[in-house]
Amino acid sequence: RPTQAVCVPAIHLHMTAAIMQVSQKDFQKAQEQLKLLKKDPGNETKLKLYALFKQATEGPCNAPKPGMLDFVKKAKWDAWNSLGNLSQDDARQKYTDLVSSLISAESASQKKEASPEEGRHDGYETLIVTTKNNITKIMFNRPDRKNAINHQMYREIIKALEEAGKNDSTIAVITGNGDYYSSGNDLNNFTNVQPGEMEKMAKDGAVLLKEFVGHFIDFPKPLIAVVNGPAIGICVTVLGLCDLVYASDRATFHSPFSQLGQSPEGCSSYLFPKMMGLAKASEMLLFNKKLTAAEACAQGLVTEVFPDSSFQKEVWARLEAYASLPKNSLAVSKQLLRSMEKEKLHAVNSRECEVLTERWLSDECVNAIVSFFQKKSKL
Repeated sequence: RPTQAVCVPAIHLHMTAAIMQVSQKDFQKAQEQLKLLKKDPGNETKLKLYALFKQATEGPCNAPKPGMLDFVKKAKWDAWNSLGNLSQDDARQKYTDLVSSLISAESASQKKEASPEEGRHDGYETLIVTTKNNITKIMFNRPDRKNAINHQMYREIIKALEEAGKNDSTIAVITGNGDYYSSGNDLNNFTNVQPGEMEKMAKDGAVLLKEFVGHFIDFPKPLIAVVNGPAIGICVTVLGLCDLVYASDRATFHSPFSQLGQSPEGCSSYLFPKMMGLAKASEMLLFNKKLTAAEACAQGLVTEVFPDSSFQKEVWARLEAYASLPKNSLAVSKQLLRSMEKEKLHAVNSRECEVLTERWLSDECVNAIVSFFQKKSKL
């Protein structure tokens, strides 16, 4: 009996050491694999990786909490601190599993890209742009980020609209990949800005936004939004500049500008009251009311709502019929419908961007965004 009592713990310790050694080896291998990733996994995933690495190598968060305005360090601290007392072994395992899933996803994506979709346009990372059956389809393609629009995506949408306006397609369609149409402006656009760079960020952001909205105003062909899921912010406001808006019955429409200390854009301050009436537009643009697809249709923002189960089939059958119509006739007719408003819309766009620049530099806006990230980190 005494001999057995000594041997059992010894075997247990030996096995535990072997498991830890394998885990450490896998952990180091995962760190090397991470360097081989070609695609940026996004800020949310990078924060998880950072937090798990710190937990695996140093244990629970022991660093002092950064100041509220140091967005980057604050986000890193929150991510690490959220892991609580997770053991270093478990953190290593979770880190290794996460890297493995990223490698697998990228490998699957590369295989898919090896046989590109018919009519696919090159040169896009955040969009999938195709031209087929006289339709240029511009699809938001950041499904892991709910198709949030970062700076690169803004520029790629501008480029896609320019190409679609000049090519041989009859109509252009904007839609989203995955469950969301788009969650709007990626608030991580604000997190990497140092306090001394705020003014430059605001001015550069306003220039980019003005150009972005200007391309919707000037687009020469019928432009149709196919809203496959929830839509938020900038991707809602520019719907007023589209010629048709088709929505799934699971889509929602939300423009929480006041909640984030900001103000309307996309010419919505002018077009939404014209479409909905001042009271309904105020409810949405001032008081953050989220509309269902049926409500958005009743208020004139959406052309027609379809059951989600048949949404893609019904809408694309209709779009292909539209694309068979005489191209030049459609373009000329659109210009007649829009020409009287163009000058006004550009003036509204300019004024909205001026006001937004002021908003972005205000303490109220900064505090609202900080509050948003604090609430998000607690979820």
